[in-house]
Amino acid sequence: MTGYLALTYWDLVAASVFLLLNAVFSIVLDLGLTRTLIISALRMSVQLILVGLVLKAIFFAGSLLWTLLAAAVMLAFAGREIWARQDRRLAGLWGPGLGVAVMLVAGTLVTIYALAGLIRPDPVWMPQYALPLFGMVLGNTMTGVSLGLDTLHTSLARGRRDVEAQLLLGRTRWEATRPFSRQALRSGFTPIINAMAATGVVSLPGMMTGQILSGVDPREAVKYQLMIMFLLGGATGLGVLGATFASVWRLTDNRDRLRLDRLNGGSR
Repeated sequence: MTGYLALTYWDLVAASVFLLLNAVFSIVLDLGLTRTLIISALRMSVQLILVGLVLKAIFFAGSLLWTLLAAAVMLAFAGREIWARQDRRLAGLWGPGLGVAVMLVAGTLVTIYALAGLIRPDPVWMPQYALPLFGMVLGNTMTGVSLGLDTLHTSLARGRRDVEAQLLLGRTRWEATRPFSRQALRSGFTPIINAMAATGVVSLPGMMTGQILSGVDPREAVKYQLMIMFLLGGATGLGVLGATFASVWRLTDNRDRLRLDRLNGGSR
């Protein structure tokens, strides 16, 4: 197998032609998306170029401290995204804190398991392996957790009377909120289930495609992609389960009362 074919910045400019064509269509059809489209593309370009420079420096340094610092920054941004994607959020530090906590546990557990038990780089925290893997785990888990929490909070706010009626009948907090928890869990699991179902038939995942383009034997690329998909499915499940049940615990109390006053926008 040959090595990868390097791209020039002019190649990237040429690749943006169809995106610019979409901007032209937006102007012609008066969609009002031209400015947003161009700004998003420029923001993405700047962010990725800066990330590439930062990662190159971290890889060159090979420092555990810098690797952990980069992982912490990624974790903070992921927690913030989970918080921002919810229409109704837990009040106070619980809002961003819950997302960060479940991502920390699920993401770290799965990443360490993969590095120490499966990939086994030397050292085990080698940034070339640790940071891309941690980033993929965070990105997919973030989507599932944000969907699960948003579904849970919205459904509890709308079904408040149903939950309180069940509580008055003597049900525990877990029994009274079970239908809403199930709905939230299904919502959180759906993206990764759909991704696994379509992988290989409908689409070739980014990691596998990148390895093939860089000259890796497709059979080896498939092995890595399967490992990644299994890890992403496990991490997403752990994150969604942890976030959903922790949020139910927060939105109820020891006297089995529903506490939507702890949910921003939930008491209205």
